[in-house]
Amino acid sequence: MADTSLENDGQGMIVNPKPTADNQDWDGDDADRADRLRFEEEQAMIREQSEARAAKAAAEAKKVADAHKEAGA
Repeated sequence: MADTSLENDGQGMIVNPKPTADNQDWDGDDADRADRLRFEEEQAMIREQSEARAAKAAAEAKKVADAHKEAGA
């Protein structure tokens, strides 16, 4: 069997060809702005969920620490 890493290394492949004249996608069009807005909203939601999870974990850790303090005192 031939060494495929040398024969098929991806060089010379057209990965992202230039758009044809009738199918051009310009940066800054309405769809791009909508995508960016949606992405920013999703990131904000993920951040909020992450912060909420961290706050819940901190509250649980404090509850366990308080319980250990009471048991040891």
